[in-house]
Amino acid sequence: MSSFTTNLIISPHSDGKHWELIEKFRYRIGSMESKDIISVHMGFVTDFASVPRIFWSIFPPWGRYGKAAILHDYLYFEGKRTRKESDLIFKEAMEVLEVGVWKREIMYLAVRMFGFWVWKR
Repeated sequence: MSSFTTNLIISPHSDGKHWELIEKFRYRIGSMESKDIISVHMGFVTDFASVPRIFWSIFPPWGRYGKAAILHDYLYFEGKRTRKESDLIFKEAMEVLEVGVWKREIMYLAVRMFGFWVWKR
């Protein structure tokens, strides 16, 4: 199974919405032996999960899926993989983090349906 290979070390920005990685953050795709590794660079800024405020009581920006949300933000920012592949990696990472099936599926469907707004940028 896939894995996060480093700890997440972040610092909040003064705006209260964004966070900056203090150290590199890595994720191994597919299996423990995979050579396909995503390295989110030090200094990358994220807002975690970009969830409309009305849904925060169910899906707050940060939760068990926080690391997966940062990974997804980075994949969209980097743009080296397709949007669909980036979304599937997000889903896989949420499974690694043991996000519940219903929450994982809803979040995955949300990025599939609405992620194009961010992808275009």
